[in-house]
This record gives sequence, structure tokens and C-alpha cells, in this order.
Amino acid sequence: MAILEIKDLYVSVEGEPILQGVNLALEAGKVHALMGPNGSGKSTLAFALAGHPNYRITQGRILLAGEDITHLSPDQRAKKGLFLAFQYPPEVEGVRLRGYMRLAWGDQGHGFCEFKDLYPQAVRRLHMEDLANRELNVGFSGGEKKRSEILQAWLLRPKVALLDEPDSGVDVDAIKVIARAIRELAEAGTAVLVITHYPRILEHVPPTRVFVLNEGRITQDGGPELARAIEAGGFKAVQR
Repeated sequence: MAILEIKDLYVSVEGEPILQGVNLALEAGKVHALMGPNGSGKSTLAFALAGHPNYRITQGRILLAGEDITHLSPDQRAKKGLFLAFQYPPEVEGVRLRGYMRLAWGDQGHGFCEFKDLYPQAVRRLHMEDLANRELNVGFSGGEKKRSEILQAWLLRPKVALLDEPDSGVDVDAIKVIARAIRELAEAGTAVLVITHYPRILEHVPPTRVFVLNEGRITQDGGPELARAIEAGGFKAVQR
């Protein structure tokens, strides 16, 4: 059964239509991939699902665990279990990663004693021992910022994790670390959507479902073989 359903979604940015009737569903405990060329609307979909105010939903609905969250604030969506890992994670001076994660943990209604046990596990899992008490993303490399985002998802275990280009600017070794954490996140029951235009991360995190977004519409969907076809022949090879 789908934990996240997107029904006939239209989204505009500054009055310009970007998404035009997107339909897709994510299942709990599964890894899904959203692929498409640059400018196809992938990040727009992620921001719209997370409730960013600059991304205006003009039509359609978003259902999380059967509840309509289309008009909820970003904070309300997060508390209900929707997580977005940014393509370009912001640097936050004066806020340490550990302190930020403790607050996010508390917002989910969890106790501090459990956090004390799990945070070190998450840090080790993402190979972030040297960054665990640093200011949030300040001075982090691109790959370190991506691991910081995945660490947050791994620890919080949301219902749905939207991962916007977790492989962008990341070396091969870091991709393997990130991919392992994503697999474990799905195994724990989270519905994961990996948003990318490169198939390489999907070699390490095989998706059960692949969606292709082009010009604001889902133009193709299928199994892992669709990602392999894109890798072999590009997006033109799978155009209908």
C-alpha cells in the first residue's frame, strides 16, 4: 500500500507552470528513483512536497498515510513524517550538528536517553566522527554535506524520505557509505525517493520503481531496467 500518493499535481513558481499533472505513489520500505534531465522539474517536485512557500500548488493533492497534507506547513509535514534532504544543504552558523539533531529528535516526540545511544551510531554509520560536533554544514565539503543530510534521515526514520541528488558532488567511496545508509533506511520501513539524473548511485541502491520526469510530467515508469536503459542510451532512449 502506498504511504505517499501524489495525485494530478500542478505546481507553479513565480506564476510559471512547472509541474503539470504529476501522479506517482511511494510504498513504505521501498526505494524509488525519480530521474530526468536538468530542468525537468525534479527539485520543484521535492520542494512542493515539502511545502516550500515559493512553490505554489495550483491543483492536485498530496496524501501521506492517507491524510491530505496539501495545505500543511513545512513544519507540520515534517512532524507527520515527511523528510527532505536538500540538493544544496545550507550552512547554519552557531548551531552544531549534534544540537540540531537533538532538537529534531525531540520534535518527533522521542526521549533524550534514546538519542544519546542512537546519535553515535548514526555518526559512525555515515563516517562523520570528525564532524559530529561541528557547526551544521559550516565548512563541510559537498560530500560531507550530503552525508550530514542522510545522517538526519537515518536517525529520524521518517515515513517518507525525499533525497534530492544525494550523489551530486560525491566521490565513489562516499556514495557507497550513503547508499548503505539509504538501504538501511528503507529496510527500517521508510519510503525513499532518490532524485537524480545520474544512474550511478542506483547501482548501489537498486530501486523497486523508477519514474522519469520530463517537462513537468511523468513520461515513463518501470522497474530497475528503466534506469539501466537510461544509463545505456540516455533519456532520449526511453522517450515515448
